[in-house]
Amino acid sequence: MIRKGVQWVVKDPEKENVFWPSEELKKYANMSDEKIYETAKKDRVGFWANIAKEVITWFKPFDKVYEENLPSFKWFIGGKLNVCYNAVDRHIETWRRNKAAIIWEPEPVNEPNRILTYNDLYREVNKFANVLKKLGVKKGDRVSIYLPMIPEVQIAMLACARIGAPHSVVFSAFSAQSLKDRIEDAQSKVLITADGYYRRGKVINLKASADEAVTGTTIEKVVVVKRTGNEVNWVNGRDHWYHELMNDVEDYCEPEQMDSEDVLFILYTSGTTGKPKGVVHTTGGYAVQAYLTTKWVFDLHDEDIYWCTADIGWVTGHTYACYGPLLCGGTQVIYEGAPDTPDWSRWWAIIEKYGVNIFYTAPTAIRMFIKMGEEWVKKHDLSTLRVLGSVGEPINLDAWMWYFNVIGGGRCVITDTWWQTETGGTIINSIPGIGPFIPTVACRSFPGVEHDIYDEKGERPAQGDSGYLVQLPPLAPGMLRGIWGNPEKYKETYFGQYNGKVYFSSDGAYFTEDGYIRITGRVDDVMKVAGHRLSTGELESVICSHPAVAEAAVVAQPHEIKGEAPVAFIILKPGFTVSQQLEKEIIDQVVKGIGPTGKPEKLVFAEDLPKTRSGKIMRRILRALVRDEPLGNIMTLQNPESVEGLKSAIGYKGPG
Repeated sequence: MIRKGVQWVVKDPEKENVFWPSEELKKYANMSDEKIYETAKKDRVGFWANIAKEVITWFKPFDKVYEENLPSFKWFIGGKLNVCYNAVDRHIETWRRNKAAIIWEPEPVNEPNRILTYNDLYREVNKFANVLKKLGVKKGDRVSIYLPMIPEVQIAMLACARIGAPHSVVFSAFSAQSLKDRIEDAQSKVLITADGYYRRGKVINLKASADEAVTGTTIEKVVVVKRTGNEVNWVNGRDHWYHELMNDVEDYCEPEQMDSEDVLFILYTSGTTGKPKGVVHTTGGYAVQAYLTTKWVFDLHDEDIYWCTADIGWVTGHTYACYGPLLCGGTQVIYEGAPDTPDWSRWWAIIEKYGVNIFYTAPTAIRMFIKMGEEWVKKHDLSTLRVLGSVGEPINLDAWMWYFNVIGGGRCVITDTWWQTETGGTIINSIPGIGPFIPTVACRSFPGVEHDIYDEKGERPAQGDSGYLVQLPPLAPGMLRGIWGNPEKYKETYFGQYNGKVYFSSDGAYFTEDGYIRITGRVDDVMKVAGHRLSTGELESVICSHPAVAEAAVVAQPHEIKGEAPVAFIILKPGFTVSQQLEKEIIDQVVKGIGPTGKPEKLVFAEDLPKTRSGKIMRRILRALVRDEPLGNIMTLQNPESVEGLKSAIGYKGPG
C-alpha cells in the first residue's frame, strides 16, 4: 500500500533543527524501541547471534558466535550458508515468488523498462551460475564484473555467490588501466562486461575498454552482455555473448554450501598509496549485517519501492542496490543513466512513476540539484516518499535542509549514514522509528556496534573537539577480513594506529553535546570526490607518468557540488614549458588512467614545491593553500620561499 503525504517526522519543540519520528512512523516502523541500543550494548555478540539465527537460512548452524585475535576475527564459526540462496531461493518458496525484485529503468525514455520477479531472478541466476561453471569457474576462482547498471550485474553477482566464486566488481566508468590493475591483483579467470551502455544519450563502448584491460592478464573468457547493439571487437574462442551462453544451460544450479568465513567478494578501494587495495568481505557476517541494516536503517517493508542511486561498482551498490534489499525480499529500482537525461527532472520522474518510498543518494547529487533549481522537482509528485538516506561523505547543513524540505516536503525521515567499503554496511546512522534526525550529524552507532573518538595518544578528546573515529571490538560482523594478498597492509592500515586494539577508520569525528557523532571527513590522503574515494597517490602516479612531468602532488580542494575536487601541483622536466596542449594531455592522461572522476579541477605549475629537509613534499601546506587555511610554521622547510610563488599561483586569500 502506498501511503502518500503522511507526516513521518516532528520537530523537537526545544531544539532547533532536531527531528523525531512521528507517532504514525513509530507504529509503522520495523524497529521503534529505543531500548534496543542498550540491550545490544549489554551483549553485542549475543545480539548478533540472535539476529543471525532469525534472519538467515543456514544449511548448518554455527557452532560458535565470535572469535578474535585482532587483527583477525571471525563470526558465526562453523556455520554453512549461501548468500544467493538467502537472497533469491527462499523467497520463491513464499508468496514473494511473483513479487517484483528488480525494476530496471533504462536511460532512453522511449525504451521499455524491465521488471524481474523473484522467480525471474531465480531462473536467470541459476542459468548464469551454470554458464560460469561451463566456462570452468570453480569455487574460489575470482570473477571480474565490468558492467553498467543493468539487471545482468545483479544476476552476475548472485551467480558468483551461488557457486562460491568471489566477484570483483569494477565501476564501469573506470578506465581500462584501472580494470587491468584489479584483474591482475585478483588474478581473475573470467570477465563479464557489455558491448556498451547509455550515458547522456551517447553509447559508451565498454567492450573496447574491456579488450584493452584483459590483454596479458589471467582472463581466459570474456562474457559480453548485448545492451546497445554497437559494433565491438571480437576475439573468437575468448569472447562469448551472454544471451547465447544462457540458451545452452540447465535452469537449476545447486547452491554451494559456503563456510561463514569464506570470501564472498573483493572490492577495490583507493588507499593512501598509488595501488588500489582489494577489500575482502566474507559470507556469513556480511549477509547478516546487510540484511539487518537494510531492514532497520531504511525501514524496508514488503510493500515498499526502494531506490538506492549508487552505482554497483561501489560498496553502496553492493550492499544497498543488490544484497541488502534482496535478502530482505524487497522491491528495488535501478536506473541505467545520468540524472540529467533527458533533463534535470529525471530522478523525480522515476520516483513518481514507481511510487518510490525509500530514496538513498549522496550529498554530491543533492548539491548538484540545488544548483539546478527547485522547478525540476516541483514538476513531480514525491508524496510517496517516507525515508531519505544520505551516503558517501558528510552532508552540509544547506544540502540537508534542501533535501528535507524540497525532496521530502518537510515530512520525511533523513538517515545520514556513515560507513566505508571496509565496514560492509552502514554502522553509524539514525533508525527511522527511533531517531533523532539532526542535520550534519550521523547520530549513533548501529545496535551491536560501538565507536569511540581518540586523540593521537588513544584518549578521548574533550567534548566538541575533533579526533579519530575508531570501532571497538567485537567488530561488526560485516567488516572486512583483510586486503587481498596483503595481510601486512591490512594490519598496518586498520590496526596499526593504536597497537592493534581497535579498528582505525581514517575519518575524523567529534561528539556533540548530546553525545551523538558528527563526522568531519578523511584524515589521510584519500579524497572524497562526488562521494567516490580517490587516492592522491594514485593520481600522482598517473600524472608523473607523463614524459613532461618531473614531480606532482595532489590535494583535495573543497567543491560546492562534488564535496572535494583534486588540485594537482606539477613541476615540469627541463625543456618543457606550460601550454594549453600540455594541460590537456595531462588531464586526458588522468581520465584514461583513473576515469573521469579523477579529473583535476586545476593544474598548478610551479618551479618548486614546499619540501622537508629530507625532500618530502609537504602536502599539509598545499592543502592549506587550496583551502585558504593557516599555513602554520613554514620555516622548517628546506625551501620556504617556494610558498610565496604558490600563493600567487593558487590565489591564496588566507583564513577568514
